Amino acid sequence: MDAQDGNQQSQQLILGHNVFLLKHSDVPDIEKVRLKDEVLNAVKSNEMTPYYETLVADKVVELDQSVLDSMRAKNEEEIKKLDEKIADAEENLGESEVREAHLAKSLYYIRIGEKEKALEQLKVTENKTVAVGQKMDLVFYTLQIGFFYMDFDLISKSIDKAKNLFEEGGDWERKNRLKVYEGLYCMATRNFKKATNLFLDSISTFTTYELFSYETFIFYTVLTSIISLDRVSLKQKVVDAPEILTVIGKIPHLSEFLNSLYDCQYKSFFLAFAGLTEQIKLDRYLHPHFRFYMREVRTVVYSQFLESYKSVTNEAMAKAFGVSVEFIDLELSRFIAAGKLHCKIDKVAGVLETNRPDAKNALYQATIKQGDFLLNRIQKLSRVIDL
Repeated sequence: MDAQDGNQQSQQLILGHNVFLLKHSDVPDIEKVRLKDEVLNAVKSNEMTPYYETLVADKVVELDQSVLDSMRAKNEEEIKKLDEKIADAEENLGESEVREAHLAKSLYYIRIGEKEKALEQLKVTENKTVAVGQKMDLVFYTLQIGFFYMDFDLISKSIDKAKNLFEEGGDWERKNRLKVYEGLYCMATRNFKKATNLFLDSISTFTTYELFSYETFIFYTVLTSIISLDRVSLKQKVVDAPEILTVIGKIPHLSEFLNSLYDCQYKSFFLAFAGLTEQIKLDRYLHPHFRFYMREVRTVVYSQFLESYKSVTNEAMAKAFGVSVEFIDLELSRFIAAGKLHCKIDKVAGVLETNRPDAKNALYQATIKQGDFLLNRIQKLSRVIDL
């Protein structure tokens, strides 16, 4: 996207998030008026003719033909200037100047939202590039295009390309940046376990402010960790992590969400969880997984509560969570039916009885099964050898 100064988020990604909110049914109409103004101002200031046409086609904004004609004329004029600079560099200057002229044209296509031409021009620029670090920077531009358009196929291929480039060399700063890009991709494609590992590896080396702020990064790290890590790992890597402790208080409800889960304060956990749902629902990357994430979090907290009991009354559990007995009964029945919780409900006695699988017995059965499989393979192999 456009070049970043210091700790500033990419203007294109801010625009993409605002457009997402404009299309979201849960955003109040009065808020959408402000968002529409911000979107139109961003589109006009960056002369985003192709993107403006897309927004009009999607009925996000209304067509203003004079604005469209004005932006198109400016695009044509600027591209003409860039082509002249490329021609001049090829005739009179060295290879590095030629590369810089092509890069400038790539960045302009990115700026105006001309996706296909931007990708083509980045390939031309790459052919003029020798240094691995500069090639990596081009991949990062491609990744930002992918996140702007939510093109996961492009993101996946670009991440693979970046990893191949690192085999040729590359500095640690760019490698650490790639971890955050890949972590965001994993989170956006519902691979929360891998996203957690990548985010946790990047906590102390985070520099990808073009994607999001450090507070947002910690928000994603905590959310993914809660449904991916066991209790011991969560304590070591998240609850007690100094980098997380320095900023978690700035994010509404997040500290209560994390600490009440670890401290088994389930009523407080549900209150904090309710406060976070709006943030999750209105997040561009988490929104498609909202219902899934809600289920996974409840699975984690219900499993943690039941871990302490062989049997417990529905009433006691409902009181611990600050909800009605009817609610907890309905909730648990769904999770038990889906195989998420290892317990059964005695409706007559109003009691929950846990039937956690015996880990040693499961390991014994798995060993027997694998042993039988191995013996069968050996017998088949012995017949072939005898022949």
